[in-house]
Amino acid sequence: MLTDEELLRYSRHILLAGIDIEGQLRLKNSKVLIVGLGGLGSPVALYLAAAGVGELHLADFDVVDSSNLQRQIVHDTLHEGRLKTESAHNRLQQLNPLIRLHVHNQQLDTESLDLLVQNVDLVLDCTDNFLIRDQLNQACVTHAVPWVSGAAIRLAGQVTLFNPPAADSPCYRCLFPEQEESAPGCNEAGVLGPLVGVIGSIQAAEAIKFLTGLGRSLQGRLLLVDLGSSQFRELRISRDPDCPVCGD
Repeated sequence: MLTDEELLRYSRHILLAGIDIEGQLRLKNSKVLIVGLGGLGSPVALYLAAAGVGELHLADFDVVDSSNLQRQIVHDTLHEGRLKTESAHNRLQQLNPLIRLHVHNQQLDTESLDLLVQNVDLVLDCTDNFLIRDQLNQACVTHAVPWVSGAAIRLAGQVTLFNPPAADSPCYRCLFPEQEESAPGCNEAGVLGPLVGVIGSIQAAEAIKFLTGLGRSLQGRLLLVDLGSSQFRELRISRDPDCPVCGD
């Protein structure tokens, strides 16, 4: 049940017809893994913690650098040189002491992702690493765990939701049949600070919607965001029956 403190804290969500007390209880009883605590992971972690997701697993291996602070809003100047998992843990604990936080300070690989994914209800990909995305996709398909993917570079980004339990849901390899080659990162190409806030906020919204049953998810749809022209557009994604990961 929700305590009186939780009823007050989450009252604005509870007032929403699509969430109500039942939806807030679903959030409280959910376990979510956030892979990456940088530009995208920052708003994702802050909004999911504030929303009352009962158990958050925070995975990253990097440390806070001054160049991160232009966009990675979960961290601050006092945490420069410290682990991002530690910095994010401290901030989220202050934001909402009613939730449980677990840190995984390690560079993830196939084995570690497999162990982490099977113990959560939803995963949020907030990395800029194509190999990790591919490994994460495999783990999520294997264990039938949904995940929200986000990416951002320069002035543009994209978000979608992959839902392996649904027979008609595409997976990451359906969208990108060939493994992607290395692409320039933010340290080379640059990124507009508010862009990762927009993409990360959409990822957090997709997570809350999926966990509570609110609205219509981005399953089967790729949302493209261009802040340079202030345009949003959408592409349909279909499941590939010959996909090497999720195909028949």
